[in-house]
Amino acid sequence: QVQVVESGGGLVQAGGSLRLSCAASGSRFSINVMGWYRQAPGNQRELVATIDSGGSTNYAESVKGRFTISRDNAKNTVYLQMNSLKPEDTGVYYCNAEVRAVMYTYWGQGTQVTVSS
Repeated sequence: QVQVVESGGGLVQAGGSLRLSCAASGSRFSINVMGWYRQAPGNQRELVATIDSGGSTNYAESVKGRFTISRDNAKNTVYLQMNSLKPEDTGVYYCNAEVRAVMYTYWGQGTQVTVSS
C-alpha cells in the first residue's frame, strides 16, 4: 500500500514563505509524476505544480515565479517552496504520486496553508 504524507503547512503573513514536503512510500514500482494541488473552501481542487521523474515541471499561471517544485527521486519526496504568498493562496494543499505501472494516483490527506492579509 502506497502512503503519501504531506507536511509543512501553517499560518503565514502575506509576503511570507512556506516550504511543503511530501513523502511517498511503499511503492514497488517507480513513481512517475508527483504534484501539488490545492483546494480553497467552496472551490474545486486545482493544480498548483507537478514534476516528473526527469525533473520536468508544470505550474499553474497563478503561482509561476513565486512557487518552486523540486524532487528527490531517491527519497520519493517532493517539495514546494512558496514565496511571496498571497491570501488567495490559502487552502488545503494535497500531494499526489502517480504510478503508471499500476495506473493509479495516490493522494495524501492534505496540509492546511493559511495566508493572512
